[in-house]
Amino acid sequence: MKKDSIIFAFILLLTWSSQAQFYKKDTINNDLRLENLPYYSYGRGVGLTSPDSIFQFNIRFRMQNRATYLNDYQDNKIIDGQIRRLRLRFDGYVGDPRFLYVIQLSFAPGDVGAIEEGENINIIRDAAVTYRPNKHWSFIFGQTKIPGNRQRINSSGALQFTDRTINNARFNIDRDFGFQAYYLNQKPDHFSWNVKTSITNGEGRNFTRNTDDNLAYTAKLELMPFGSFTNDGTNFEGDLAREKKPKLFISPAFSQNNRTNKSSGQLGNELFEARTLKYFFTDVMFKYQGWSLLYAYMSRNTSENPITVNPLNPSQTSFVWVGSGHDYQASYLFSNNYELIGRYSNQKPFAGIENLVPKSEQFSVGVTKYLWEHAFKLQSELTYDLQQMPAGNYRNQWYLRFQVEMGI
Repeated sequence: MKKDSIIFAFILLLTWSSQAQFYKKDTINNDLRLENLPYYSYGRGVGLTSPDSIFQFNIRFRMQNRATYLNDYQDNKIIDGQIRRLRLRFDGYVGDPRFLYVIQLSFAPGDVGAIEEGENINIIRDAAVTYRPNKHWSFIFGQTKIPGNRQRINSSGALQFTDRTINNARFNIDRDFGFQAYYLNQKPDHFSWNVKTSITNGEGRNFTRNTDDNLAYTAKLELMPFGSFTNDGTNFEGDLAREKKPKLFISPAFSQNNRTNKSSGQLGNELFEARTLKYFFTDVMFKYQGWSLLYAYMSRNTSENPITVNPLNPSQTSFVWVGSGHDYQASYLFSNNYELIGRYSNQKPFAGIENLVPKSEQFSVGVTKYLWEHAFKLQSELTYDLQQMPAGNYRNQWYLRFQVEMGI
């Protein structure tokens, strides 16, 4: 037994010695070993790059949790709590940094919408490939936002209020599938301009039942007379960058959706007869030392009768909401990252449907606390809606809301 113990101890000693030499050698060659692993980065999300730089993968998430007290048009008192948005986003490149991709999925009920028989589920928000040969040109193919009004292009997570305006809800052009081409010419301290265009199918996201060859055409011009904004400041509301010099953004845009079967083009109810819709947008943004001023004009029109009639039942109609609206928004960001915001919007229908829909006004005030810029913030909002009905009478509603936005 004693002899066996000595032999066993000797074997353990040799094993420990060899392992010690192995770990020492591995430590010496640690840099070589690590080169065979992906490279991880932490910035705008969590990303990894393959050791041969053949691909890059970045993942981000964001969610909006909100609670609302609503006194509606019928004087009903409603308390609502919901996950307004829950998104996963993946982006990066494959094969070459000039070939980029973006994928965004939505999971909250308000994002996906009601599941209807025969209709596609709206989980996919973005699925697009971009070829960027240089810093000026970008060519996009797939489903993503098209270059319409500024507030719609901005992420809902980069807004100052908990939702976009009533005019964005009424007149915006939504995500669509097709081709886009951008030419960007931005300089920090000199006159800058961008041109963004798209040709898309005009049917909206996740649509797979095209029955015609009609398309939608969109063009947007962005002018920055005093130079580009800090940290792409045109893509988020509020002056979080605290611009040291005045910055101004002016952007007209036009879109035409030919012979669409939906009342809002990419969105809306089914029409009984196709219509060609024309949109016009104008955006103005000014930022300086914590101050932010925003203005937007939106309109939708059609050269035909906006009302369509069911040929099988003339009592049934469906119409295009033709009209226009103005948005005015102002805010100031204090040094402690609290922000005060005010907004006023008005909206009116054009001739043809003025006896079917009301004129609307919306007044909003809010206080936001930025904990980590727009990625993590606490928002409170009080909004009052006033509508003048076609008969001339008025009705109103108001709501008080608290929302937490968090993401990476």
